[in-house]
Amino acid sequence: MNLRDLEYFEKIADLESVGAAALVVHRTQPALTSCIRRLEEDCGARLLERSGRGIKLTDAGRTLLRWASHIRLVVGDAQREIAQVGKGLTGTVKLGIAPTSAYISLPNVVARLFEEMPEIKLQVTVGVVDSLTTLLTAGAIDIMVATERPSSSNLVTHPILDDQIVVVACKSHPIFAGLADIRNLSKYRWVVEAEESPARIWLEACFKKHLLGPLKVQMEINMPTVLPRLIQGTPHLGFISRRHLKSFEDRKALKEFRLAAVTMSRRFAVSYVQERYLSPAAERVIGIFSELGSSSANTQA
Repeated sequence: MNLRDLEYFEKIADLESVGAAALVVHRTQPALTSCIRRLEEDCGARLLERSGRGIKLTDAGRTLLRWASHIRLVVGDAQREIAQVGKGLTGTVKLGIAPTSAYISLPNVVARLFEEMPEIKLQVTVGVVDSLTTLLTAGAIDIMVATERPSSSNLVTHPILDDQIVVVACKSHPIFAGLADIRNLSKYRWVVEAEESPARIWLEACFKKHLLGPLKVQMEINMPTVLPRLIQGTPHLGFISRRHLKSFEDRKALKEFRLAAVTMSRRFAVSYVQERYLSPAAERVIGIFSELGSSSANTQA
């Protein structure tokens, strides 16, 4: 069974049209028709049937579609493993990482990685944990580094770093003039992460819990790494990683509003799919993240 044929079959099934699929994959309709014919011969069953102006899957076609993506991933992993036997720490590693993790950890990891493995190639995708989890389970990335999520049956997760998200403002902000009273948080406007971010959800839940009214959001952004710059020299409050704040180049201009009730604890972790092949290079990337995370934790302590 040809893997490219399976890929084309998935696209035809998704679009319910051989013609539309041909345009997307840049092949001719006869070529895709031949692909379906080969698959039908391999399976010994009819996979497609006409439906109006398009096509639909037969029962056999629906069965093959359930297996097609899994088959391609498993065979692809086998080919990668065979190709890398004896090569050692080389090849390409596809890493998905959350923005704050990238800002805090990635530079040190990359420096160590390229020193140990000068021939490795690293493909990095930065995104939020939900989208990265989707990419990981689909096989689009090998490893994910993001905030720890509840364990699942097919993901292996190793904690690497603890962090806290805290309220931050410029040092001259009037919120620091009096006592650290949680009620003062409702007086000012905020620059925060987008609504779907875990930090934003937690902060709004905290406001609700303490009856502070709605969060006065003047600006929201899906790049938490730029938050310190956005609140620097402004009357706004921000909700920022404590580690990020300590690494900010002009951190003397900002100050943490220390209050346990509005301190969100979280943990970063490195994750991969349990049954999927990991190259020696990918395993070493996981090891470096873990080693540098442990070292950073000891330094913080």
